[in-house]
Amino acid sequence: MSNKYETLKYHHDDNSDNEDDIGPNITDLGPVDYPQGEHKLQHAYCLWFSKRPSQIQGTTFDQCLQNYGRALRLVGQVGTVEQWWALYSHLFRLNDIPTHRDLHLFKKGIRPMWEDPANKKGGKWVIRLKKEQAARAWENLCMAMLGEQFMAGNEICGVVVSTRYQEYILSVWNRNSADQPMIARIRDALKRLLNIPPSATMEYKIHSDCLKYEAAKQIQSTVLKS
Repeated sequence: MSNKYETLKYHHDDNSDNEDDIGPNITDLGPVDYPQGEHKLQHAYCLWFSKRPSQIQGTTFDQCLQNYGRALRLVGQVGTVEQWWALYSHLFRLNDIPTHRDLHLFKKGIRPMWEDPANKKGGKWVIRLKKEQAARAWENLCMAMLGEQFMAGNEICGVVVSTRYQEYILSVWNRNSADQPMIARIRDALKRLLNIPPSATMEYKIHSDCLKYEAAKQIQSTVLKS
């Protein structure tokens, strides 16, 4: 198993925007190892880490997407249950990770980006939780995906947790935003598996709509500042 455990120990300086602070931008760790005697997962997964890039005046939407891609760092990959727990035990606890950071657990071969071929026709369920509720929910979400508890076949691409000031955001990405029965099945599984509190907000977002919204917002911001 190849993992870059130290990656999450970078970027604890909230004022730093230097991409080099989180080490080299490795995008592939090679083939996944499957040690004899370990319990193989149905799919291999990669864990990514990112810090939300700062918005700079005059930056185009395409540049924002490029900056996001450069901010992604591949932490490790797993193909067995034992490898997952070995990786997970090396991570900072969620409550200790600074704000505006994201952890992405995606199937190997799928980058956690809207533009990835596996994602571009899909969408995501978004759940907003209080900080004290998020750590257990994130762990349960990862375990549910690794254990194929969504009963969604190959539809699930990955899951994300985003740390923010007032709340944490969990996301479940799927391949096909037009498959309404599957979207409903994922929603019902989330409610059952995570025991989502009534105070939490939950909504489905289509990636293409998010892209259009972000592009329009960037254009409006550029016009207002010019």
